[in-house]
Amino acid sequence: MADSGHNDNIYHAEYSNYSTSNKEETLEQLNDSYRGLVAGQDNLVCNLANASSLLWYAYKNLGINVNWAGFYITKKDNDQKLILGPFQGKVACQEIQFGSGVCGTAALNQQTEVVSDVSKFPGHIPCDGETKSEIVVPIILNNKTVALIDIDCLDYDAFGDVDRRYLEELASLIVETCKF
Repeated sequence: MADSGHNDNIYHAEYSNYSTSNKEETLEQLNDSYRGLVAGQDNLVCNLANASSLLWYAYKNLGINVNWAGFYITKKDNDQKLILGPFQGKVACQEIQFGSGVCGTAALNQQTEVVSDVSKFPGHIPCDGETKSEIVVPIILNNKTVALIDIDCLDYDAFGDVDRRYLEELASLIVETCKF
């Protein structure tokens, strides 16, 4: 595992450069890069913006046809509604109710949703009609969903157990490093 401390000799943009085409190694590097980038920083928007960039470039490096990578955050004035957070990709749905679509289901059930074909997911919300598969990982603090990691792909079956494991680890890192 790479050093998770901040390295003053590395330019921040270099954190988006991945040195392998192996999914497990790339996602481990993503989490290590996140640790390095957020050292000493606890601002939610700042950290999620950098995390969305890391996600985007990690999956692009792997040759996975990701068309959206980012976050939804639980609204402060309505703890059953998500609002769009930092992301990379096309414009997206601005608000999602808990229990609606893949994101709302993951938020309500507090469980990762790996969907190989979004057209077969009951109540799927097509923010981008070209999306074929999706993974959504809830970010949970004090038994409440405070945000979600959401990644969409133009291909079927893009995500699996390796993605789940490393993205759930990233969700835990985000809880540890951000003020919600």
